[in-house]
Amino acid sequence: MTSDNHVYIGGLGIISAIGNNISETIQSFKEHRSGIHSTTYLETRHNHTFPLGEVKLSNSELAQRLNLSPKLSRTILLSYHAVLETLSHISLDKLHELNVGFISASTVGGMDKTETFFESYNQDSESGDLSQVIHHDNGKATDYVASKLGLNDFVTTLSTACSSSANAIMLGTRLIKANQLDVVIAGGVDALTRFTLNGFNSLMILDKNQCKPLDQDRQGLNLGEGAAYVLLLNKKALTFLGLSSSVVVSGYSNSNDSYHQTALSDDGQGPFLAMQGAIKKANIQPGQIDYINMHGTGTQNNDQAESQAVKNLFQDNIPPVSSTKSFTGHTLGASGAVEAVISVLAIQHHFIPPNYNFNSSIEPFHISPVTKIQENVKLTHVLSNSFGFGGNCSSLIFSSL
Repeated sequence: MTSDNHVYIGGLGIISAIGNNISETIQSFKEHRSGIHSTTYLETRHNHTFPLGEVKLSNSELAQRLNLSPKLSRTILLSYHAVLETLSHISLDKLHELNVGFISASTVGGMDKTETFFESYNQDSESGDLSQVIHHDNGKATDYVASKLGLNDFVTTLSTACSSSANAIMLGTRLIKANQLDVVIAGGVDALTRFTLNGFNSLMILDKNQCKPLDQDRQGLNLGEGAAYVLLLNKKALTFLGLSSSVVVSGYSNSNDSYHQTALSDDGQGPFLAMQGAIKKANIQPGQIDYINMHGTGTQNNDQAESQAVKNLFQDNIPPVSSTKSFTGHTLGASGAVEAVISVLAIQHHFIPPNYNFNSSIEPFHISPVTKIQENVKLTHVLSNSFGFGGNCSSLIFSSL
C-alpha cells in the first residue's frame, strides 16, 4: 500500500435532464435552467399530469450516439453514455493494466423494456418478444457496460433505494483504501418508467408542478432519470494514468433509522448519523463544511427530517445548502452519483449550485437555500446527502487538497 491513502477523483461523467455532459450541466446552473417539464419520451397516461426530469434524447438517439442497438434498455444506454464521458480522457489499454472495479447502482434496471414486453403479452401471450426482458434485472446494465469496456476484475451492482449510487461510491472508496483495487468506476443509473411513476403516485408524493425542495409550501417530488459516475483512484493509478487531481473522497458513512419502509423518522436520526459519521471519517468538524448538497426531494417527510438533522448537527452554524433535484428531478438510484458529480464540479469550478423554485423556509428551522448560483467561491469540504426508502441514509464528503 502506498503511503498516500487518499482516494482521488480522476474523472466525471453525467447525463440528466439538465445536460448530456459535464459542460451542459454547469451551463444549466449558470442559466438557472431547470430540466423538469412535461414528458416527451415516456408513454404514460400521466403525460400532462406530472412534470418529469427527462433526458432530452430518445432511445434511438442515444443508441446512435453510442453505436449500440436501440433494443437495449434505456438504463444501459444512459449508463454507457455517462461511463464513456468518465473515461474519455484516459487510455483503456493502460487502464486494463491496473486492478479496476466497476460498481453501478440502480433501482429499476431494464424495466422500461419489460413494460413494452407486457403490452404485447397482455394482448396475445404468444406474441410477447422475450428479447425485451433479458435486460430486466438491475445487474444486467452493469454487466453489459463492464463487458463493453473489458472490465472483469470486480463488477457488482448495488440497490439501496435512493442512496444506491452514493453507496456505490462509498464501497469503491473502501475497496481502494483496503488495497483491493487501484481504480473504481462508481456511480449509478435509473431511467424513467411507468412503474416508478405509478408507484410514487400511489404514495401521493408527486408534485403536479415543478417541485419546491426545502420550501414551507412544498407539495412533493418530481421524478427524473439519468446516470453519473466518478473515477476513483489511488495515488499509484493516478500517476500511472498520467492524471492529476486535487479532489478526494474524504468522508463517507451510512446509517439506518429502522423507522418505516418509505419514510424517515421525524427526528431525522438516520440522516443525522450518516452526516455525523461522514464528518468524523473525514477528520473534520461540522463548521468546516462549506456547502451541503441536500437530498431535498420536496416531500413533506424528507425535507422536514433532513432539516431537523442538519439543525441538530450544525446548530446555528449551518453552511450554504441547496437541493439540485429542483433542476434534475429525483433520479432515484442515480441521485447519489448525480449529486456527487455536481458536488465535485462545485469544488473544481468554484460555485454553489442554486435551489430552484424556493420562496419560504421550513418552520421552525428557517434554513434558506442558495437560490442563485454563487460563483468564485472557494469550497474545501462539500457534504452530499442521499436518503432512501427503507431507512437507507448515506452521506459523502468531497474535499479539495
